[in-house]
Amino acid sequence: MFTNRLLPVLIAASVMISCGKEPIRPEAQEPPVNEEESIEKSEYAEGADISWMTQMEEDGQIFRNASGEERKCTALMKEIGFNSIRLRVWADPDGGWCGKEDVVAKAKRAQASGMRIMIDFHYSDTWADPSNQNPPAAWSGMNLTQLQEALAAHTEEVLRALKAEGVDVEWVQVGNEINDGMLHPTGKLSESPLKFIRLANSGYDAVKAVYPDAKVILHVSNGHDASLFTWFFDIMKFQKANYDIIGMSLYPAWWENGGWCAWRPNVDKCLANIRSLVETYHKPVIICEVGMPVSEPQMSKEALQYILDGTKQIEECHGIFYWEPQTDGKWKPASYSELGWNAYDKGAFADGKPTVALDPFKD
Repeated sequence: MFTNRLLPVLIAASVMISCGKEPIRPEAQEPPVNEEESIEKSEYAEGADISWMTQMEEDGQIFRNASGEERKCTALMKEIGFNSIRLRVWADPDGGWCGKEDVVAKAKRAQASGMRIMIDFHYSDTWADPSNQNPPAAWSGMNLTQLQEALAAHTEEVLRALKAEGVDVEWVQVGNEINDGMLHPTGKLSESPLKFIRLANSGYDAVKAVYPDAKVILHVSNGHDASLFTWFFDIMKFQKANYDIIGMSLYPAWWENGGWCAWRPNVDKCLANIRSLVETYHKPVIICEVGMPVSEPQMSKEALQYILDGTKQIEECHGIFYWEPQTDGKWKPASYSELGWNAYDKGAFADGKPTVALDPFKD
């Protein structure tokens, strides 16, 4: 997840950051060499994270197709060309947005529109990202064993609620942009790798207990940063973390020196990183989040076409998900206004309709 509200923190203090700054990385031991594993083939996912959908509808947002015809958001995503939907989960959020009931309602709508489903656990009451991995308030003061139990119980509770409504979950993220772990300080990867592994494996086991065939994703930001991924997944391999898919975020254009930086070099780095990850760790890869500037739809269209073409040439890359494409750079949730944050500026809508940025998904 990439928002304007993160930029000052990322530049100043984040453990794992973008825009060319090197993250702080402890030394990892050389992972053991395992026999090559076969990588299961999967239909390519062209997905969208539309977790804000119900909140936008509550605020009176109306969605229309390119011809101006009113559509429900999930049906419109299908019409645009998406075949998969990603939904984030917060433990006890203000207003209930992205809580269990809200997630179940959105997932049912997505499945009714013929979409495949990815569930993204943040293990927080609000945003979890490279700079923020705060446990839910109800988990405050818990020791490692208690956190493992709470994480597993929360994961199973949400997934069982989905299963009870007939929702078929194909992928589950155990944590969101967990560059330096999750549930800080206990699960901070750079300080306590074994504790993080225990937490992540508790999430993996909880997922498989409800959806045995679902693929578990470990998700790291900055897909163009190969050294970050090597550091993270070397630890995962050496410490025997259980997961099925490597997840990454890719926001290849950021604002610097009075303009948007060139996106193509960062995409090329990401594509090379995907190939290297597949070869090294024998796991498929999904780009769980991608976004381009809403103010530059033609540039965004070119970048998305390039990303789609490039990833589809890598058999072990199982798809990409655009993060909140239905936003227009103007709408923002009430929490953003209360905290003085700017609106998310990497959506792909204008005046309630999709821009040309999303045209590549039509093919």
